[in-house]
Amino acid sequence: MNVTLAVKQYISKMIENSGPGMKVLLMDKETTSIVSVVYTQSEILQKEVYLFERIDSQSRDSMKHLKAICFLRPTKENVQHLIQELRRPKYSVYFIYFSNVISKSEIKALAEADEQEVVAEIQGRTWEPSMLSRCTQGLTSVLLALKKCPMIRYQLSSDMAKRLAESVKQIITKEYELFDFRKTEVPPLLLILDRSDDAITPLLNQWTYQAMVHELLGLNNNRIDLSRVPGISKDLREVVLSAENDEFYANNLYLNFGEIGTNIKNLMEDFQKKKPKEQQKLESISDMKAFVDNYPQFKKMSGTVSKHVTVVGELSRLVSERQLMEVSEVEQELACQNDHSNAQQNVRRLLQNPRVSELDAVRLVMLYALRYERHSSSILPSLMEELSRKGVSERYRRMVQSVVEYGGKRIRGSDLITPTDAVAITKQFFKGLKGVENVYTQHQPLLHDTLDQLIKGRLKDSQFPYLGASSLRDRPQDIMVFLIGGATYEEALTVYNLNRNTPGVRIVLGGSAIHNTKRYQRLIL
Repeated sequence: MNVTLAVKQYISKMIENSGPGMKVLLMDKETTSIVSVVYTQSEILQKEVYLFERIDSQSRDSMKHLKAICFLRPTKENVQHLIQELRRPKYSVYFIYFSNVISKSEIKALAEADEQEVVAEIQGRTWEPSMLSRCTQGLTSVLLALKKCPMIRYQLSSDMAKRLAESVKQIITKEYELFDFRKTEVPPLLLILDRSDDAITPLLNQWTYQAMVHELLGLNNNRIDLSRVPGISKDLREVVLSAENDEFYANNLYLNFGEIGTNIKNLMEDFQKKKPKEQQKLESISDMKAFVDNYPQFKKMSGTVSKHVTVVGELSRLVSERQLMEVSEVEQELACQNDHSNAQQNVRRLLQNPRVSELDAVRLVMLYALRYERHSSSILPSLMEELSRKGVSERYRRMVQSVVEYGGKRIRGSDLITPTDAVAITKQFFKGLKGVENVYTQHQPLLHDTLDQLIKGRLKDSQFPYLGASSLRDRPQDIMVFLIGGATYEEALTVYNLNRNTPGVRIVLGGSAIHNTKRYQRLIL
């Protein structure tokens, strides 16, 4: 993987798309640095780019014989500069490229400013061709394996969701013979969503077994690396957790940490009861036969006990060491409640706690930035200073701005933070009246509400249109959900509970990744 080459190819594609003719490259401070790293001046001159200008420069001359290629970060300042540029264009035509996603409202503002119709193209956060192809292949492979030819709905606010939906539909149409399965009374449904619509869920600590293992230890193809655990034995440095082959894990996947502790104790006691029987004297042929018959089961149980005692023990150590129960309580408050005064005090208090890790500190500030993005009394600059004083690296501090750019208010198509829909407000009100049994599990991912509305036939076509003219009249039965940008184990738990509590409905969840906080932060940077 060569990042420099990838960026160079991206810039080359921008220049090629503008066609032949003399060009000016219009950039901001950051993108100027990016271009200078990957291209020498002589190289870019060979591509007919003869002028390099800053979007914020006031001294540029009008040159109507040049085409403008704009390569900008989607900041408010750059969008405003671009609006002013389009009202009084200095070049013949504009090809506009953003380095990340831009909201529909800002695209609308740019369109309104383009009174002279000089904009030929606008592109923001978009698919790498190889990634679009890979996700299309993965989705169509799953559809073929499940023998489903679905109707497709996608998230309208995401151009990436629409492109993936069209790409999958294209394959289904092209290979129609492969997708000619027996028709069902209610056609299956593929729903394509974008992670940026719910940037909060991947930032929260989880308290179910599978989710905790992935968050604190990391699950990679069902394998866990325990080599850094203090005093670990050689045969437990890497263990496999598979629900297919491990009955204890399968039965405890979605149970909370307190229940797992009790079940581990019961497993140990059960093991202790069986252990003496296997060590009885072998006085007869029948004793020996019984021992040989039971030994593999005994050995398997011994391995299961050792593995889960070690894993749960390490989870307990990390929870205590990093004070995750206290951190998680504040995370849940930030995600689910709207008490700014209390929130700022609690976040500041934890940032000043030396036992709170760098990762957990920046995660709290990221949640605060998303929740109170436009609050009149926001103390985000002060919290950023607290992170600096705590010694949090610049790379981690950058994540705060990155998460707002990735999934902030101007990006989201949903009412993630403050619902405006009357039904949603009522639901939130009654949810608040009921109270919550467990302060660590108050949060429900946005996916829960989306699927709930879909199952009830209330998911708005205006926000999640069908691809093509057809639409479902009946309640969907087979639903496949794909999250561009990755899913989480909290969302997997949501799907598990919906499957269990909604007879006649079967939901499968997929995504381009399964996130824990570290992986998610790599996505947004």
